[in-house]
Amino acid sequence: MGEIEDAIERADREGFTQEPPKTLKGRINFLVKKLKSTRAVAAELGISQRSVERYRKGNRKTPPKEITDRIDDAVRARWQLMVRGRRRKHAATTAGITVETRARFGYTAPIGSTDDGRFRRLTVHLPAHYAQRLFDARKAGMSDQQMRQIVADGFREIYFQDDGARAMGLSKVEISDIDYLDISF
Repeated sequence: MGEIEDAIERADREGFTQEPPKTLKGRINFLVKKLKSTRAVAAELGISQRSVERYRKGNRKTPPKEITDRIDDAVRARWQLMVRGRRRKHAATTAGITVETRARFGYTAPIGSTDDGRFRRLTVHLPAHYAQRLFDARKAGMSDQQMRQIVADGFREIYFQDDGARAMGLSKVEISDIDYLDISF
């Protein structure tokens, strides 16, 4: 996963209104409830059905780290899908997203102005249509570079051009050398 994908995933997790089950038994029971059988859970996790049953009963309490990670990923992928969906829809239709980053920004500008890239630390609220474009790109499986360009287009319009009040000759903004990037919605 790239920086943008990771940032969206973190923002999704921050939106949980309730934390997922903490105990192994609770997590396994949650997965059985969602997937409808211990066989389906075993297939999802790549372990035996008997192991799932042991975890569920509490007979086995400490799976190997690799299996613990798979259980955690499976639970988080299914936890509060409706809550996350509502938050994404709200961001894509009304609220927009806030992007905080420290990265190198370069741009294509008219002759006579400097277009040398430089590091900037920015926190910019992007309108809902950029959130929608970003979510659609993620859903379509676009590359991190393509999603970066969507964010860069938002920065160009909102930050550099100040919603059409300045720098109208600025045609393209590029983001590179990302130190960190955080998205919230």
